[in-house]
Amino acid sequence: MLDRTLHTALKPLLSRVASALVRLGLNANALSFIGFGLGLAAATAIALGRPLVGLALLLLSRLMDGLDGAVARATQPTDRGSFLDITLDFLFYASIPLAFALADPSRNALPAAVLLASFIGTGSSFLAFAIVAAQRGLQSHDFPDKGFYFLGGLTEATETLAAFVAMCLWPAWFPQIAYGFAALCAITTALRIVWGYQRFR
Repeated sequence: MLDRTLHTALKPLLSRVASALVRLGLNANALSFIGFGLGLAAATAIALGRPLVGLALLLLSRLMDGLDGAVARATQPTDRGSFLDITLDFLFYASIPLAFALADPSRNALPAAVLLASFIGTGSSFLAFAIVAAQRGLQSHDFPDKGFYFLGGLTEATETLAAFVAMCLWPAWFPQIAYGFAALCAITTALRIVWGYQRFR
């Protein structure tokens, strides 16, 4: 829901930083792997009971995720890069609820499982729409720089990051945050199913 607004606000800054990174010889795929590594480090810290350390690493990870696209646009976007970016992003998103489950299984395992199940709904509806849209040659007017066309919703990357930040700041409230965000993900999935069904009529 907030991705377009955030993307528009940060694009000039990310573009300037990306230009500097290109001059240093860093490519988009390298940044994708760095961001993913930082994301896994964040999950590890959370699982070990250090959520604030995890938060710092998580934010660095998402910074790299924003920069990999900016670097790709400053050089040459590729299908390989788009594939790598979305695959590593989904793995990162799954790692954070799992980390909280590992940190306190008796309290967090069930809400983490519910949240991960809701991620399957948002992820599958997101990718299924992108596949059919690509087959039809459809393009996004909201995100023309993206490597594929996808549907938005209540829970996009910005909202997911906000939920993860809240979990790290208030880990004792993880079950409540997880259940609440899972409900929003369920609404997003339902809306995408309706929108996709109508769009591909």
